[in-house]
Amino acid sequence: MAIDISHRNERYSRKIVLTPKKVGGLSGSILKLIAIAAMLIDHIAWGFVPFGSIAGQAMHIVGRITAPVMCFMVAEGYYHTRNVRAYALRLGIFAVISHFAYGYFHWGTLSPFHSTSVIFTLFLGLMALILNDSQRLSMNAKYGLTLIIALVSMICDWGGIGVVWIILFHMYRWDRKMQIKSFCIAGAVYIIIDTIFCAFMGRWYNDLFQIGIFLAVPLLMKYNGLRGKYSMKWLFYVFYPAHLALLGIIKYVVLK
Repeated sequence: MAIDISHRNERYSRKIVLTPKKVGGLSGSILKLIAIAAMLIDHIAWGFVPFGSIAGQAMHIVGRITAPVMCFMVAEGYYHTRNVRAYALRLGIFAVISHFAYGYFHWGTLSPFHSTSVIFTLFLGLMALILNDSQRLSMNAKYGLTLIIALVSMICDWGGIGVVWIILFHMYRWDRKMQIKSFCIAGAVYIIIDTIFCAFMGRWYNDLFQIGIFLAVPLLMKYNGLRGKYSMKWLFYVFYPAHLALLGIIKYVVLK
């Protein structure tokens, strides 16, 4: 069934015109560069630094910045894009490409049968926004499809929480404080559930580095609503699978 979202830009166009552009702060391009740097630090730690070491934990804490920032930017991208179908197609293609790079980095295999990357989580979050903006679907259908998307995302890096963040960032787009408040509440619940799960596994402290997600709060509060001087539309999508593939080669070929 085709999903009608042609009303989307019409509905938001007036708000776009009336929204003042802030001076100063961090642009979308700068936020993406920070997210990329944090991600690289995190993945270097996963590949080459002992998890229980001080350096490893510090690097993973810094790495928690990436997912919240990218979820935020997907919600922003959905709002600003002129062609949401092209946006979804682009994200979906790179989700497939990144799946194999993700698997190779973590397990040294190109098999399709393993959990998948955060890019697929971002894609599913975007699909949730598209479905919930459709005028052809009933509210019950929207709720049901969103639940299915959240369940499917459980096989992805960051699981359902990434989809939840994208929806919340979109839902409260006109209230930055509510965006941050809802993000923090959802993030705290996620950490508590994760800690309880780790406790059942015998190490309740195992995932406490997840508190690093809150490092994203001051960055998001500084966002000025501008794209930035240089477009970063393709950088994150290309960099994500490329750096995982390179780190995988270093891990399994160079250092083997």
